[in-house]
Amino acid sequence: MTKRTIRRRVLSGTAAAAVLTLGLAACSGGGSSTVTAAPEAPDELSGTIQFWHFFTDREADVIQSVVDDFESQHPGVTVEVSAGQDDQKMRQAIAAGQPIDVGLSYSTDQVGTLCSSGDFVDLAPFIERDGVDLGQIPETVQSYTQFDGVRCTLPALADVYGLYYNTDLLGAAGYTEPPRTLDELSDMAVDLTEYAEDGSITTLGFMPLLGYYENAESHWGPAADAQWLNEDGTSAIGSSPGWETLLEWQADLIEQLGGFEKLSEFQASLGQEFSAENDFQTGRVAMNLDGEYRTAFIADQAPDLNYGTAPFPVAAGSEDRYGAGYITGNIVGIGKGSTNPELAWAFIKYLTTDTQAQVALSNGLKNVPTMADALTDPGLEVSEQFQTFLDIFEDPNSQTTPPSRIGPEYQTIFGTHTQKWQSGEVADLTSMLDQVDQEIDAAVQLQAG
Repeated sequence: MTKRTIRRRVLSGTAAAAVLTLGLAACSGGGSSTVTAAPEAPDELSGTIQFWHFFTDREADVIQSVVDDFESQHPGVTVEVSAGQDDQKMRQAIAAGQPIDVGLSYSTDQVGTLCSSGDFVDLAPFIERDGVDLGQIPETVQSYTQFDGVRCTLPALADVYGLYYNTDLLGAAGYTEPPRTLDELSDMAVDLTEYAEDGSITTLGFMPLLGYYENAESHWGPAADAQWLNEDGTSAIGSSPGWETLLEWQADLIEQLGGFEKLSEFQASLGQEFSAENDFQTGRVAMNLDGEYRTAFIADQAPDLNYGTAPFPVAAGSEDRYGAGYITGNIVGIGKGSTNPELAWAFIKYLTTDTQAQVALSNGLKNVPTMADALTDPGLEVSEQFQTFLDIFEDPNSQTTPPSRIGPEYQTIFGTHTQKWQSGEVADLTSMLDQVDQEIDAAVQLQAG
């Protein structure tokens, strides 16, 4: 299982992530860290730090190249890198007090747990002392790097989601532009879908099933301004009209494409998401929701594919929101067991605020830089397809999933119900959403107690 596969499953809010969140919250005594910032930053850096991250293979090489640059600037420093570390293993190790100085996580959904437990230390004293300009970071990104007044992480590049479309398949069907509304997406999806003589799908215009690659409630939400939580942390799902809009649109498209069973049969033979057999890369689907990083996989695995990118379509009545999308990303913090917090902070500051480091990481990983100076740096390599995601990232209507004390459990709860909805097991959508609210609020109350 590759890093990217693990990462996307966590962001979709799996049951395993919810169990982990509660487990870490239970075993971590909040605010137990003794790591503090010195009155002044050291004049010279020296020593060794432990750096854990989840990247593997080609992407791990990119991370290592930036680590090498940092070490070359500070000859007295050694960064011992543990690559390919799953988030679960890293968080459990930090919660147990292992001396992991710097941890890089792929799940912004864990910020609430990491900050409230003290497993990642509060970075505010370091930020204030060194005058870090957080105004360089968009407010949406700032929101997922802090919780309840504690900023225990900084963003280390962002993932941004939009629509990928096969220009050859669209052109053959007479389309010259991608869809801008969900209704247009449905019409085009039906037109572009082809069937075998036995009625099975051979080419799919767009897959409407949640759980298929990057199809997740969180990634669809901005299309209808669907909200997750109220200010007090309770569920806003049942009271947010966007969710009914999205789920009713989904059910209608499932029916138009032949039903849940037929789509499930198609999904059963999907290509592995981060391999060359990805359904979009092989032309098995004509349009697909995905992140900016897909541009790097296409360049590496399907260089002859003719494709375009665009913001994900929006619901009727939300046309003024077209151009926005879902934003998440990697977060980095100092583990509570750090033995060299000043060096750990210096390394984090380099990864997250140094323009050239951000540009190098973005060019290698094809993730979106999170600092304004890096976004406009002439060294940033930007193709036409990648530019789409830079534009979505800076759109004021783009959204993320809010941090919560229960981590991604609110998404997991919702997901258990939407799976039943899309399969046709639920008849009363309003009642289902009310039940979702009740279950999330119970989980929040349990954690607060």
